[in-house]
Parts: sequence; C-alpha cells; structure tokens
Amino acid sequence: MSRTTNYSTPIWSISWLRAHPLKFTGIVLHLLLRTLFGVFWLAAGLNKVNKSWLSTDILERIYLDRLTEMPPDSFAVLYLQSFAIPLYKVIAWILVFGELYVAIGLLLGLTTRWAAGVSLFILFNLAIGGYYDASLLPFFILNIIFLCWSSGQWLGFDRWLSNYFPGSRWLN
Repeated sequence: MSRTTNYSTPIWSISWLRAHPLKFTGIVLHLLLRTLFGVFWLAAGLNKVNKSWLSTDILERIYLDRLTEMPPDSFAVLYLQSFAIPLYKVIAWILVFGELYVAIGLLLGLTTRWAAGVSLFILFNLAIGGYYDASLLPFFILNIIFLCWSSGQWLGFDRWLSNYFPGSRWLN
C-alpha cells in the first residue's frame, strides 16, 4: 500500500509507478501540458515587457485597431470603448504581471490552481474584447483541467508548502 499525503497525492516510488501505469501516464501528460502552457505565458509576458507595454500606449493602439475590425453594435466594441480603452494602462500592467505570475505558478507548481484561474481570467477578457476564435478553446480546456487537479501537489512547491500551511486555499 502506498503512502499518501492529506491530498491523496502519491509518494513517488517505483512500486507505485508499476501499480498505476495509466495514472502515471496521465500525470506525466498533465505535467508536460502544464509546463508547456507555463512556457507559453512566460514568452507572452516577456514579449510584452520587451515591447514596453508598461510604459507606452501599444495596448491602446491595439484596441483602437481592433475596433475597426468589429461590427459597431457588438458587445466587444462596447467592452473596448467603455472599459478597455479608457483603462488600457491599468490593463497593460494587469496583463503583463498576470501572464508572468501564471508562468511562474505553472512552471514551479506554485499556487497552481490560482495561476490557472488568473490564466482563465486573462483568456476570458481576451475573448470578450473580440479576440475569440477556435484557437482559444484548447487554452480554456487546459485551464479547466489545471483548476480541477492540483498538479502542484504532484510536482511543485505546492506540495512542499502545504506541509507547512495545511489547508491553505493558495496551495490546494
């Protein structure tokens, strides 16, 4: 019988891996997807830092260009005109630091579910702003998967920290 933590997370051992090959394969696939998604967010955040999104009006220009591509009576136009364009500076900061937080959280397994929630929030706002297409669906699905399973307990700092802070909402 394998030992488990409070969160039914297996203690990795050869005997556990042999006894649960399908579960192990799923966990490895999940961790691989989490890592790749973390790298995606890291590249997105660093790209925005390199392009000076925090100190320029690039985001405002992107929003204004997007307005010309959408039907004037759409919800996305209302969202952009009423919220996103007037607050583009604040949104740029939230977007850049949100993307970097998501990257760190997913790559290190640190507050993994919260990082997935922030990622979902960012994607949802992109979709509201008119950047929706079929390519966003896999990202939404990945976030839902990351929210359902606390993979930071399998591999990451969530597991280590939860021993010091049992019951913490940030680590479950």
